[in-house]
Amino acid sequence: MRRYKRLTPDTYRSVNAVIKQYCCNYYDGNCILLDSGYPCTCPQSISYSLLCKWFRDNVLPNDRKLYGELLIAEKRKKCFVCGKYFIANSNRAKYCSDCRERITRLQAAQRKRKQREMSRLRTV
Repeated sequence: MRRYKRLTPDTYRSVNAVIKQYCCNYYDGNCILLDSGYPCTCPQSISYSLLCKWFRDNVLPNDRKLYGELLIAEKRKKCFVCGKYFIANSNRAKYCSDCRERITRLQAAQRKRKQREMSRLRTV
């Protein structure tokens, strides 16, 4: 039997917000997939664990932060600058999206500074 991560109250609220926003089978608190003639409450919206396979496979990836927090623990990396965990888009990623822009600008400035210095040395 597969064990699923228990949801904290904060993640539970986040999961319910994602369900209400993105799940195509959620309608007025009921699950259309489980509807067999009478309304059936959405099991994922009332549970503190990840029960619904449709939610795990199709709905949860829409919220990358929550998806990374709940399911991709082994694919998470730690940002070298701020130390926050993030989902890497490639195996070379070292920085979270917040730090990546700043670091890219700093590295470009250093590269250009070195390039200008080298060109000055060649002309002298």
